[in-house]
This record gives sequence, structure tokens and C-alpha cells, in this order.
Amino acid sequence: MSVDGVGTEQVGGGADEPGWDVDPDDESGVAVVAAVGRQIKAWREAAGMRACEFGAAIGYGEDLVRKVEGGRRIPRPEFLDRSDEVLGACGKIAAMKRDVAAVRYPKKVRELAKMEERAVEMGLYSNHNIHGLLQTSEYARSLFEMRRPAYSEEEVERVLAARMARRCVFERSPAPALSFVQEEVTLRRPIGGASVLRRQLERLLEVGQLRSVEIQVMPTSREDHAGMDGGIEVLKFEDGTAVGRSDGAFAGRPVSDLKQLRILELRYGMIRAQALAPRESLAFIEQLLGET
Repeated sequence: MSVDGVGTEQVGGGADEPGWDVDPDDESGVAVVAAVGRQIKAWREAAGMRACEFGAAIGYGEDLVRKVEGGRRIPRPEFLDRSDEVLGACGKIAAMKRDVAAVRYPKKVRELAKMEERAVEMGLYSNHNIHGLLQTSEYARSLFEMRRPAYSEEEVERVLAARMARRCVFERSPAPALSFVQEEVTLRRPIGGASVLRRQLERLLEVGQLRSVEIQVMPTSREDHAGMDGGIEVLKFEDGTAVGRSDGAFAGRPVSDLKQLRILELRYGMIRAQALAPRESLAFIEQLLGET
């Protein structure tokens, strides 16, 4: 699935030009995009083309060209491909797509995605909504659109694309061991409407069939519950290290200290024991799907 950001500049025919502005607080992103912009400008000037001529040749407006060259706008892959072709760069501009892709999404999301890419085991408990790795694009969009203060449409598209990109964790080989515990209420709340919830439940059943994934449901009727302090995430890596985070522990900060990790692992282990077993959970989700 491809979800693209939408900008505000106009292409010749009046359609919106896609792209995302660079976050000025993202130092590494600013540096990469600025370097790419300088390279494109150098190639354009060496070809003797004005910005307006170059924009017309690659199918974009002059304003966007100047923003990209000035390091203020993250160029999309097709922008770099067309630039390479028009300027005769023999792949040198197109090769920068990898560098740009590395800073395309917000810094916090990139850092999280890097940890998820390294993890060999993940334990994840969600109590307010479906965990991000399990979300469909429609469900995630609905969550982002109801955020307050409100995101702009461009911001919605950017964070949505970033969240969907993280789902590649399910395609890794060898696959990490993934354990999810979802509160029952998160499976009943119709975020985005009944049809969105239905597709989300179908997605849970699809992912729950993967051999590397276990999904458990914590019934609302449980009298004993070790997760009342909030969501928990524990990621373990091949070298034996780990990182964890919980809304209700250690001020919500990520921790790697063994004593602190043991607390999170204890809580998560108790949550799993109190929840429905994976097979029971999938049957429960199927039942909810039939009621939706």
C-alpha cells in the first residue's frame, strides 16, 4: 500500500503537488534534505536550466523546485527519478532516494521503526486503541484525524504513511516473535465507523494466523488486571539487550536498565496470563466481527 503526502503548491494544471516540509527540529533530516537540494541545484545549473524550465521539464512547479533546492521540502522518489532523467545524471540523483527515504518520516517514528527492525521479540499491551502495528490504514487515519489540536491534512498523510511503513515488521525473515494483548474495549469502539471497525477486526484475524504472532484479548470482565497503569512495550534484541516503556512506569520514558525491565516484563507476563489464550482470543474476535 502506498500513502502519499499532499502539499500546497500548484502544478501547471492546478493539482496539488505532493511532499512534506522538513521538520526544522530534525537535525539529521535537515542535513540530508539540504545536501540533496544542493546537488539537484548544481546539476540544474550545470545543465543551463532555470528553475521554471526545470520544473516544467519534470512536471512540477517552480515553487516546489526552489523549496527542494533550498532544503525546505522533502522530494518524493519520482521527483528524484525525473530530475535524474532530465538532467542526465546517470543515476547519481536517483541514488539519493535511499538517503531521502531514511529521513522521510518524523524523527521519533524513525527511531521507533529502527528498534522494531532490530527486535527479535516484542511484547505489546494496548489499552486505548488497537496497537499501531496492527492498524489498518483506515483505522489509523481515523485516529489521526480526531487528534486535538488537529493535524493538518499534510501532517495526517505523513504520520499515516509512517505508521503503515512500520508494518513491514510482519514481512521480516526470520520473523520476530510478536505478542499483542488488546483490551476488549479497543475491539468494540467503532473508531471511524462500523465498516472501518469491521475491516480492522478482519485484519486482526489475518495477522493472528501468522505463526510468529500471538494476539490475546483482555476481557473487560476481569476482576484482576496487572495493566491498570497503562500500555506496555518490551522489545528484545539479538545481542541480549532490551528496551521497554510503559505509560505508568518510570515517567513513561524508555528504559534499558535490567531492574526496570524486570518490572515491565513481570507486569506484561501477568497481563498475558490474565487475558484470554490466543486461540480463545481469535474466536472472540470472530464473534465480535459477526456482531459488527
